[in-house]
Amino acid sequence: MEKIVKLDSGKFYHVYNRGINNNPVFFESDNYNYFFKLYQNHIDPVAETYAWCLLKNHFHFLIKIKEENQMQSDKKPHQCFSNLINAYTKAINKRYHRNSSLFQRTFRRKEINNEAYLKNVIIYINNNPVKHQLCEHPMDYAWSSYLTIICNKPTKLKRESVIELFNDVDNFKYAHQIFNVDLVEF
Repeated sequence: MEKIVKLDSGKFYHVYNRGINNNPVFFESDNYNYFFKLYQNHIDPVAETYAWCLLKNHFHFLIKIKEENQMQSDKKPHQCFSNLINAYTKAINKRYHRNSSLFQRTFRRKEINNEAYLKNVIIYINNNPVKHQLCEHPMDYAWSSYLTIICNKPTKLKRESVIELFNDVDNFKYAHQIFNVDLVEF
């Protein structure tokens, strides 16, 4: 049995989940938008987001759990993720006349414990649509943090911190071009 990693304040985590039997969890654009609305409601109060990607049958987030005195919720971070997944599942079940679980298991999470690993996870998450052959470059995929990071539109995403990890936007883009997602397992 896999040990479940606790979400501790001040630490980075790669959080992900997928549909049961790799079935879709997002069926149309409205689903992605609704998931983000729920994400903001449930996760923004307890975590900062550094990277994300939503694919038809799974999702990835790179988050940093806020310090306890910065949290805007009295709920524990793992409970907030559970609430997000449960709220989304209930909405999808109602909308599509379903009555079963949508996600394979409880959400998975891996602690990120060094800067090199942190950078690799950011690149991995943004390149996930390339890995799954949904596009040739992460810039071509609308449901990931890549475009948000390289543009100047207002965002809650920790854009400046991500760019600083790569020194500048050009290095961020270059790192995404040379990274081989098939060689990395998370």
